[in-house]
Amino acid sequence: MKQIPYVRVGTSYYKRVKAPTIAGHFNEILVYWNLETIRQDHGKDLISKIPKYDGFTCMPSHLEYQQEYFSFYNTYSPLSRSPQEGEIETTLKFVKHIFGPQFELGLDYLQILYMRPIQVLPILCLVSKERTTGKSTFLKWLKAMFENNLTYLTNDSFGSQFNADWVNKLLICIDEVLFNREELTERIKYLSTTNTNMLEAKGRDKREVEFFGKFILCSNNEDNFIKIDANETRFWVLKIPSITHEETDFLDNLISEIPAFLHFLIHRKLSSRHVTRMWFQPQQLMTKALLRLIRNNRNRVEKELASILLNAMEHLDVNTINMCSYDAVQLLNTTRVKSDHTQLRRMFKNDWKLMNQGNSNRYQKLVIWADGSFNLIPAKGRYFTIEKDFLIKNFDELMTED
Repeated sequence: MKQIPYVRVGTSYYKRVKAPTIAGHFNEILVYWNLETIRQDHGKDLISKIPKYDGFTCMPSHLEYQQEYFSFYNTYSPLSRSPQEGEIETTLKFVKHIFGPQFELGLDYLQILYMRPIQVLPILCLVSKERTTGKSTFLKWLKAMFENNLTYLTNDSFGSQFNADWVNKLLICIDEVLFNREELTERIKYLSTTNTNMLEAKGRDKREVEFFGKFILCSNNEDNFIKIDANETRFWVLKIPSITHEETDFLDNLISEIPAFLHFLIHRKLSSRHVTRMWFQPQQLMTKALLRLIRNNRNRVEKELASILLNAMEHLDVNTINMCSYDAVQLLNTTRVKSDHTQLRRMFKNDWKLMNQGNSNRYQKLVIWADGSFNLIPAKGRYFTIEKDFLIKNFDELMTED
């Protein structure tokens, strides 16, 4: 018997249609359908046979997918490709290219996506100034793997109040991302760990839904495509190298290996354990690209003070400098960057993780004379000790500036 393409959800009728894509595939979607049109096309006898549901729900699953849950229609899309044993040489080579030294963690990430779709995962960021790196190919490959459960967004669409087109997706991918507004950064950080979100569509009331989406960001801006601080643990930033030999049918080869790769993921043992809410430990996700992003997001006060201290250490031939927050205020007053005692004290303790002396002690205070030269003079206070190695490690870009 031919399957009836219509469903009734609540009091409305919909038709399951397969929308063609440029790649030659089809995405099955629900389209609102008029009852009178169904009657005209098929007669009134078909109407009583149309499956009826009380409402919509979204229950993500790839291994035990069900279209119906307790009289509710599941809007999560089933995958058309089933696991099947086969060769995955091209796929493993590509995954190693994307994740580099973190190859096994990358396989864990993909395995968790497929086998545990509701598990919270870090925000994956693929960055590179170079061309032909494979970032876009990675997104296209994931689209072919997870099909209608992956969607693409732009910076503007993510910032829009309306989210009905992506709130129930497994993967939300934003290419050429540039979040220069702090509220966008805070929004994606919140969504990366929450399990609920407000669904808002044009002309409809807001309603709370379960949220399980994972974000993948791609950018050509390695330094400051998003604003994050030094204590941030929700981002996994990878610098993707260029592909030395470009193959025109590379994506097609990857797609052809998807069934075998899914079979591989099912039978593979995870290399990491579930120890945090985002599965991975922060130190596992620490990369040079993430450190570079954090350093370039440091505020101007930090950078200017670090520059002054590094210059002073070079001129005075010392490896440590003791200073109180008031000393730092006086040093910054010689520049166009202004700050205050409270901000600098907070910066020393919270951002630089320094501890000041418990009692007021004598130390050598750094001063800048009118001619721009440095000197150390006796002073007394509850000073912080700043080491040259710390500044080089955290502000190494200052050492390479002309």
